[in-house]
Amino acid sequence: MNPPHQAPTRTPERSPVRGGPRLSPVARDRARTRTSDLVHDELVSAIRELRLAPGAALSETDLAGRLHVSRTPVREALTRLVDAGLVHVVPQVGTRVGRIRLHDVEEARFVRENLEVAAFEAACSRPAPDVTVLRELLERQEHSRRTENHDAFFAADEAFHGEIFAISGHPGAWQVVRRTKLQLDRLRRLSLPDSAAMRELIDEHRLIVDALENSDPAAGRALIARHAGRALACGPALRAEYPGYFTD
Repeated sequence: MNPPHQAPTRTPERSPVRGGPRLSPVARDRARTRTSDLVHDELVSAIRELRLAPGAALSETDLAGRLHVSRTPVREALTRLVDAGLVHVVPQVGTRVGRIRLHDVEEARFVRENLEVAAFEAACSRPAPDVTVLRELLERQEHSRRTENHDAFFAADEAFHGEIFAISGHPGAWQVVRRTKLQLDRLRRLSLPDSAAMRELIDEHRLIVDALENSDPAAGRALIARHAGRALACGPALRAEYPGYFTD
């Protein structure tokens, strides 16, 4: 087997990553004065959302130009991403976005499933949990699927699961989940162009909302377990389709 930096880099025709990376320029704000923090957050989002493809080469000069900043905050942000394992420096090759490891995806699934089940059970224990926002998010996902707006679909999906934690009274736990599931999110993004998969996700979401409205923790546990494992189940097929995006 080729070492990771020699893995195929072919971008399949159906790949969600097309052309150069879509990065949003960063600007200082009053709440945060470190430009490197803003650069770091934008690069993490770009990696999570596949705007920076797994295995993609990274250049300080290019990133600085796209983000409208100097090279110093880019260098500082990349150092943090290397420490976090999201970016790798390969001798005689250069700096590249880390590829997806299915073992890391499985660990993220474990964390997400167990914390979300706990949040669901806590939400069920509340008197008459309000699912209005969840119903609205289902409609947003339906619209996003029909219009093939994958970014909007993913955003609504994230908001849906975050709302379950909010209803439970533990919204901060969702931020813990988000920090641990970047690899899982990249796998989820790869599966989104499949309209049938999007349809199944929405249907499962609807059943989860019904279980919460009926205060049925047993049904919720089963649904969340199946839902959380869906992306990982697609892993082998996605790896075969996008060989350059994965590593062992």
